[in-house]
Formats: sequence, structure tokens, C-alpha cells
Amino acid sequence: MRLGSAKSVGLIGLKAFVIHAQAFISPGLPFFSIIGLPDASLSESRERVRSACSAAGFRWPQTRVTVNLSPASKPKHGSSHDLAIAASVLGAGGTVPLDGFDDAVTLGELNLDGTVLPVNGLLPILTHAAAHGIRRAFVPLHNLAEAKLVGGLEVTGIRHLGQLVEAMGGRAVYHLPGQGGFGPDLEADEAAGPDMTHEGQGDMSEVVGQEEAKRAMTVAAAGGHHMIMVGPPGAGKTMLASRLPGILPPLDEKERLEVASIRSLCGTLKAYGVSDLPPFVAPHHTASTASMVGGGSGLAMPGAITRAHCGVLFMDEATEFSPRVLQTLREPLETHRILLSRSRGSAIYPARFQLVMAANPCPCGFGYGTGERCTCTSRERRRYWARLSGPILDRIDIQTTVPPVSNLPTSGLRRQASSATIKAQVVKARQVARSRYRREGWTCNAQASGEWLRVNTSRKTSDQVNRALESQLLSLRGADRAMRLAWTLADLDGRDSPDRDDIEAGILLRTRLS
Repeated sequence: MRLGSAKSVGLIGLKAFVIHAQAFISPGLPFFSIIGLPDASLSESRERVRSACSAAGFRWPQTRVTVNLSPASKPKHGSSHDLAIAASVLGAGGTVPLDGFDDAVTLGELNLDGTVLPVNGLLPILTHAAAHGIRRAFVPLHNLAEAKLVGGLEVTGIRHLGQLVEAMGGRAVYHLPGQGGFGPDLEADEAAGPDMTHEGQGDMSEVVGQEEAKRAMTVAAAGGHHMIMVGPPGAGKTMLASRLPGILPPLDEKERLEVASIRSLCGTLKAYGVSDLPPFVAPHHTASTASMVGGGSGLAMPGAITRAHCGVLFMDEATEFSPRVLQTLREPLETHRILLSRSRGSAIYPARFQLVMAANPCPCGFGYGTGERCTCTSRERRRYWARLSGPILDRIDIQTTVPPVSNLPTSGLRRQASSATIKAQVVKARQVARSRYRREGWTCNAQASGEWLRVNTSRKTSDQVNRALESQLLSLRGADRAMRLAWTLADLDGRDSPDRDDIEAGILLRTRLS
């Protein structure tokens, strides 16, 4: 009995596991079967593997070929296991050594002519492989630059299945596509590597006026607080929100890897590269529930809240989102993850994002100030704001108004504060908070527990929060969030702990829309 084997890596969400592909060529009528809970796309690999092996000069056995994917209890999906299945069959057929792939993983989708196509999710896959003692990896040439981001692995880019056979010391007869085929484009992409450029987010100095809103945005960035801005059209809400990533602290090494892994799974890593700039995701207000939290047949793929992990989720025209979409934010805002259950299994994705919302004061947009231009009835206003339920607003730390700008600046006025200047203040405040919470493992005030806040905030300062609770101006959750805001204000102003003015300002930031 001759058994060929190779390794691949599967993903359930961002959780990876090693797959052992074992091929057995036995007497019987010609038949090729793949077992071990493959999905439809993986079952179709039978035809891709058979044709690709023939294109590499391997004579397909006219007997029974069985490939088992273990562990058999876990579902496998996607076409990234084609190369491992082909390698196990080639080993069983004697084309490559039986032990040639013992310390390696083989990943890639096969075309009928034997060319190897790129796959998504390679970064978390290879990170898992390196952590479990695997030292070699054969990947599509198109993914080579991404694969080299993982340290501790000897990575080889494969353009054709025949090259894999030759790398194992075997002989292959194959033809690479000529000009206009898939191969030359891959070589050009591989040489260029990931695109490290990002779309410009603009500078905070470009925002005219809105000093109070800028201060609220600075507090949000320094403490990691969620925020909603309400104001008429054209006041600068979207402009302010788009500049928030530019004043946030840069991502650390762990966060960069998490963001890059999510983008790799979504197939967008090449467009962004690995950067310390926090992601900025702004779904349209017509977005569905599945596009926000994640969805898809079989195992769910990441949604907008996962793509915004370690960054900003901006919901412009927040009151225009469907109530069902808005309600899906409640759990991720508290747990910082999303669990998606489907018939083929459950996937857990990270969802630690900073939520920023923007909305008009009413359907017509002119319900501010005296409201003389507003044409909405009171019933229309209530219905308009009813979508943002109390539990959602209670989870948003900062609620601020963005009034219309009444005067254009003149050339003689002092230039507005730049994003670099504000970012320096934010980074300094974050460093103070990180040092204060080093024993608890928190990185910003938004992560501080209510118990810690109540113990470490002075009695005189806490009395103001108690009065707000008694008057039902704040809920218990809102009281904790007001104290977190007070600590952030103290950090920005260089105080060791918040005073009464900080608490008053924190309560005002919490209740501006009440």
C-alpha cells in the first residue's frame, strides 16, 4: 500500500487548523473521491487536480484514488487546498518522494492547465503554520510577497504544479502560458509586492471652524470613545469623521498583524499593505445586516464591523440605517467580537472598533437653532430618531452637535491646528492612560471597568455623577462612561485625576443630545 501525504491549513473565521491530505491509490474501477467534510468548491477540486496533474506530465492512474482530509470532523471549504491534494496524489503515484512534504504546507488553487492561482487568507494561515513548527511553505507566486511577511518560514512561490514537482526532485513535463496568459501578470505583481500607499484622509486643519467638535473628536481619539455628531447638512460632520484615523495613535505590531490578517482573508491586503494607520470603514446607509456583521453561505465571511477592527467604523446618515442593522451593533460594542453561526459551523471574528455616527437633526436637515427653515412635523422627527434606540445611544460616549459655520475665515486668521499637532496630544494622553492601566492590561480609558472608576475617582467628584443618576440624566452605564470621559479630559490637560470641571464636561459630552 502506498500513501501520499501533504499539509494544508484551513480557516474557520480567523482560527486556523492544520489539514493533512492523505491520498491512497487502490485497485478498482477508475474513480476519484475526496472525503473529510469538503464543501462544494472543494469537491470540485477533483476535476481541477486531475487535469492539472496531467498538465504536469503525471499519468493519472486508471484505478481508484481516494483523498482524505483530516481532521474529518471539521468542515473544509475553499479551493486553497487544491495544491495539497495534488501533492498527496503525486506522492502516492511515486512522482515525488513520500516524505517530501512532511515539514511543509502547500497552498494554492489549481487551474486546469496546471497554473497555480492566488488564494485569500494566506497571512493568518502561514502565521498559524509557523507557530506550529512548520518551516517551509509552497504558495502561489502571486501571494509570495504576502507570504514573506511571516517570519520563520522558507517560502517558495509556485507558478505551475510542475514547478512543485521539480522542487521535490521529481521530473515534470509542462508548458507555462505565454504572453497574455496568467503567468506574466503574476510575475509583475509579485515583483511589485504589496501596495503600501493609502488614500489620503485629509488634515484636520482643513476643517473650517467647529472648534467644539474638534475638541470632542480629540477627546474621542485620546480615550477610544464612541461618538455621534448631529448637525445640518454641510456643517462638516463627514469631513471631521474622515480625519479621525489621522489623529489616532499608530497601530502596534500585534494590531497591524490582526488588521492585515483580516484584509488577507477579505482579499484586500494587496491594496492596503501592512500599515500602522488605523482602518477607516464607512458603509452606505443602505447596507444590509449581513454586510455589516458578516455573512455568506457555509461559513460566514467578515463584515464591515470586522474590517474596522482596530480602527474606525463611520456610519454617515446613521438614522437612515435600518433598525435591524443598528441593533446588531449592541453586542459587538460591548464584547468587541462577533459570533456568526451557520449550518456549516460558527466563526468568531474580532470587532474592536471605534464607532462614529453622523446624523441630521431632522429629515429635512434644518431643525437646528430656531428651526425656522424646518418643514418637518413633530411626528416625523420622532420617527426619524426612533431608529437610534435608547440602548444604542447609551453605548455612545460622546454626543455632540455640529452647528453651521456662520463666517468664512479670512487670510489674517491663525491657521487651524493640524492633525499632527492633535495626534501628538492624543498619543501623549494614551501613554498616560496605558501607564496607569498597565496592571489591568487596558490601553485607553474607554476600556476601564466601572469598578475601577468608582474606586479611583474622588468622592467629591463622584457626587456630581450621583446627582445626575438621581435626576435620571444618566443611566448607570452612562455614569461609567461620563467618568471615563472625565479621566480622558484630565489626561489631555495633564492632571493626575479628574476634578469637578472634568466631570461636568464629561456629563455634558454625554448628554448634549438629551
